[in-house]
Amino acid sequence: MNRKFLLAAGVIFVAGVAVVGGLFATYPVQFITMGGIARNWVLTLSMPAGTVSTQVNPAYKAATSPSAPSADAAWPNANPGDWPSYNRTPSSQRYAPLTQINTKNVGQLKILCTYDVHEFASFESGLIMVNNALIGTTEFDIFSLNPATCAENWRTRLNYPGALLPSNRGAAYMDGMLFRGTQDGRVLGFDFKTGKQLWETPIADPALGESVPSAPIAWDGLVYIGNSGGDYKGGKGHVYALDGKSGKIVWEFFLAPKVAGDVVRGPLGATPLDAATWNNAPGIPISGAGTWTSYTLDIKNELLYIPGGNPAPDFASGAREGSNLYTDSVVILDAKTGAYKNSFKVVPKDWHDYDVSNPPILLQTMAGKQIMSVAPKDGHLYGYDLANNSLLYRVPVTTIENDTATFAIGQNVHFCPGPVGGDEWNTPAYDPTTNLILSGTVDWCDTVTIQDDSKLRSVRLGQPWTGMATYNPLNMFGKESRTDGYWAGWVYATDADTGVWKWRVKSSYPILGAITATAGGIVFFGDLGGNFYALDSSNGQKLWGTVLDGGGGIGGGIITYTAGGEQKVAVAAGFTMAAWPTKPVIAKIVILGLDSAAAK
Repeated sequence: MNRKFLLAAGVIFVAGVAVVGGLFATYPVQFITMGGIARNWVLTLSMPAGTVSTQVNPAYKAATSPSAPSADAAWPNANPGDWPSYNRTPSSQRYAPLTQINTKNVGQLKILCTYDVHEFASFESGLIMVNNALIGTTEFDIFSLNPATCAENWRTRLNYPGALLPSNRGAAYMDGMLFRGTQDGRVLGFDFKTGKQLWETPIADPALGESVPSAPIAWDGLVYIGNSGGDYKGGKGHVYALDGKSGKIVWEFFLAPKVAGDVVRGPLGATPLDAATWNNAPGIPISGAGTWTSYTLDIKNELLYIPGGNPAPDFASGAREGSNLYTDSVVILDAKTGAYKNSFKVVPKDWHDYDVSNPPILLQTMAGKQIMSVAPKDGHLYGYDLANNSLLYRVPVTTIENDTATFAIGQNVHFCPGPVGGDEWNTPAYDPTTNLILSGTVDWCDTVTIQDDSKLRSVRLGQPWTGMATYNPLNMFGKESRTDGYWAGWVYATDADTGVWKWRVKSSYPILGAITATAGGIVFFGDLGGNFYALDSSNGQKLWGTVLDGGGGIGGGIITYTAGGEQKVAVAAGFTMAAWPTKPVIAKIVILGLDSAAAK
């Protein structure tokens, strides 16, 4: 009897394994996505309440003779009460000159309305508000809302296969049109008033793992956007300028060296880049330098600042000896021609997947310096003096541990931050009234064991190629765990001149969503526990907080604008993704504000 039972159980087990294997082989994206969401639902059954604690740096000293803050260059014809692009202005400062919501009345902030996206989504949309319409995106949708009431103006659904890393980070506006990328490698143009699709242009090869999740920016008739895919074998980052009216490619720039057989889609910008910094062995194709977030623009000098991603294989750097230009860099191009002008190699040698993961900030400090500040995934904030391109400071803004240890086959290496740590796709904010750069970071570590050479070579073109030795697809970027004590977030307020932090706030959940500063003395941010906070920008003290969307993570845009004469705050809430242990919830746009009496 026992033998029959064991035999039957064995048959059922084998059949179950076969069914699961068959489902995974047939529907890998859906299988991994739903399996990850189910795991996250179990992990978040007993979520603790969100907490924040503020620390003030007694060693901080402000500038003794501060100059008046300089005005941030705006987009042409932009309304001061709008939020017309991913980071509001071309310089990516994420600062709103609005004062109706301020330190005295922010405690009366309340939810005014919500818009249900009607799906579990990796909701990373960098919202924009322009011409009295709030624009958001998901992997498959673009929609327009009334910015005061959440009423839907229109919604356009796109039809294409899903992706293993599902995301879209927002749209751009220019001249009565909207623009966004897709996970199957296209850029689309839409009518702003109706949502009707007007054109499409392929700029990436999905067969190589390339996609277009980034939020474009648009200026003077051109749309600037690039492709991701730097974690896939054979995938390479490219930057494009497209004609806004027609979608025609005006110029193209390779962020990793162009080699024989690479597809060229448009006129190439002049470049000094060759394969000299990539000493790849035969059979190890040059891969990486994806550009998966938005860009920064110096309108006065017509310069485009591009953040570049990691080289691949991500962790097995022995397969790609050299500095691997232009990965992990900020590359500066002529905005009109795509010609190379300069670059900053932010991460000198990368074996941790430490992309330059968000647009840099261009600013004039209180001491009068013109600087570029950038916060990659390596957990540091960098300041560069643009007068001579020198590094002013490199300072930690999250936990840094064992990040110089080399990786070896068969050896587990634990390091902090992990490849999803530090600053992700949202740029820090700069408050010109305090001279503080405000960065929101992820404090989460990782453990990596690298593959041997034969395993690296056996991976097919277009497949994930991190170099992690694992059979679990959820661990392709390493084994991230909350049991090692690292699962938190930080807001650092760092002096733009010196790199010294004035105050910092630790959150009990990682901070992945946007940081927004205002002239009302407020810093808005949210965390992956769904907690949304307002801090005093002068000292970091919590002024107000609430839980949004039932505790779903906040991983997208946080913007503030004026609608109907009243200041509002809009949040992309409900970040649900297999790789992040957040509470699975339906994504929502949440609009907050004051009642009329409090706003006076």
